[in-house]
Amino acid sequence: MATSSSQTLALQRNSSEQNRFMEKLMSKIFSFYDEQSLIDVTFKVSNPTALVPAHRLILAAASPYFENLFNGNQGTDPIIEINDIDSDIFERLITFCYTGQALITVDNVAAMLNAAIVLQMDDAKNRIVEYLMTRIDEYTLQSAYTLEHETKCEVLKQKIIEYETQNFIKISQSDEFLNFGAEKLQRILVSDNLNISREEDAFDAIQRWYNYDVPTRQQQLPLLIDCLRLTQFKVDFLMTHIQPLPGCELLAFKAVSWIREPTVRPMTNMRFTEPRGVSATNCGEKTILAVCSELNPKLQQYNKTEDKWQEYASINIDYGGYRTILKNDNLLFIGGWKSCATFNIVRSWNIRNKTWQNLPGMIQARRSHCVVELDDKIYAIGGRDGLSSVERYTTSDGWKLVNSLIDGRYDAGAVTLNGKIYIMGGYKIHNDKTNFYMDEHLQIKSVECYNPDSNTWTSCADMKLFHSSPGVAAHKGHIYVLGRGDEYSHVCVERYDPQQNTWSQICSLDVDPGYIACVLLDNKLWAIGGQSESAGKSCVSVFDEENFCWVERCLLPERKVCNCFVVPETLLFSM
Repeated sequence: MATSSSQTLALQRNSSEQNRFMEKLMSKIFSFYDEQSLIDVTFKVSNPTALVPAHRLILAAASPYFENLFNGNQGTDPIIEINDIDSDIFERLITFCYTGQALITVDNVAAMLNAAIVLQMDDAKNRIVEYLMTRIDEYTLQSAYTLEHETKCEVLKQKIIEYETQNFIKISQSDEFLNFGAEKLQRILVSDNLNISREEDAFDAIQRWYNYDVPTRQQQLPLLIDCLRLTQFKVDFLMTHIQPLPGCELLAFKAVSWIREPTVRPMTNMRFTEPRGVSATNCGEKTILAVCSELNPKLQQYNKTEDKWQEYASINIDYGGYRTILKNDNLLFIGGWKSCATFNIVRSWNIRNKTWQNLPGMIQARRSHCVVELDDKIYAIGGRDGLSSVERYTTSDGWKLVNSLIDGRYDAGAVTLNGKIYIMGGYKIHNDKTNFYMDEHLQIKSVECYNPDSNTWTSCADMKLFHSSPGVAAHKGHIYVLGRGDEYSHVCVERYDPQQNTWSQICSLDVDPGYIACVLLDNKLWAIGGQSESAGKSCVSVFDEENFCWVERCLLPERKVCNCFVVPETLLFSM
């Protein structure tokens, strides 16, 4: 068959030959469209009425909307009516299916985006959003806000956030800024990429926003001030400008204490202690920090230049079942269990100064759960004993429950992509107690997606294999899952396409299955874990996308890898 793995691999090994083939093929396909040759479907579109010819195969490949349409009741009809899209807009998007290009103007960009969303044409949607943002001054930012509100387009939302961050000074002087909601302003102010030359610029913007409606906004003021890098201000500024603000006295005093008394810094709970642009998520050359074993874990750091690992620190923890996440310059240890007791505790370990802080505990005690961060919010999902509950943490509101999973699960994998959370695999509790011999903990292939805007979980296509405690990462618009699957001799790898809602298996990782983690370093997918032939060590491999294979790197001198994080090298050598 044309889709056999050997032929696919042959094409991928010769990318230049593949490119020439695809260019020739697409040129021929477009000539068929341009000449209306071999047409097998015609659309009758309104406003004004027009007939638009096309090829089913091309449209189905370009959009799930057309794929479902042609597989449905109207699939074989020679003429199909489209009533909710203007004919000119529809024809431009059909052309995009063939060429990857469409004539977009400031006047039609809103209609084009709405139609691309209806037709589930994600590539066109991305292109339209890019066009809009390059002409934001002509289109106007207020119009972009309105369009994002009407379409609920996540891509547009993220692009607007990037624009607000890069053009903060200009936006803070606009009339639209005065009507920003407090949560929206918080989201902008916490960014390490906020384009300001000094922290006072952000403070001035908060003052302008606050003075516009003092009675209503007084309660939110401390939340916004807490987004500032307070330790970057001079003491006089803190005492004359920050301390007098209602609800901000403690924030000012903690910042002053941090500046004046370095010895008390480990005991001072400050949200931000570094200037913008130098946090663990944004600065300099980056490397990998691996958390190895659960009880008294060791942190191993990777030296890219010498391709070797060395111990960074050893942490004193006498319980297991927790989950870790990187937040700014801190590793958060969330939940866990010991001696048959499950915990709701949350502890923060600062990577720079190697000190602990206690954070507010979760509502639900959890172990073997999943944790992810999305939009500066931390989510704790599921857990042992069939938990389906999900809770979300923010520094302003603490832990709050959100909608529960469809299937309670533990030892699953979770990752964020395109503003949503995906959770996959793991185990669930079997409810049928009639069969004494049936294992009540069943592996599952199911996948769920959480949309924070609608606070809903929806089912996605099942994985092809079972995976428990897999390594998971989002890379170039796809989700990669690495785990034992149904095999016991190597690590199976699956890749999910969210646009098509499909899973496909890719080349396996030829290592003995074991604990494994995935990270992205230098825009490459790294798999860390799986047992090597050397007892007590873990494998490290990098996915070579051009040659469709895994390349081995230096073994990690630890047996169990709990998690891995990408951090700036300067963070690990700052002490």
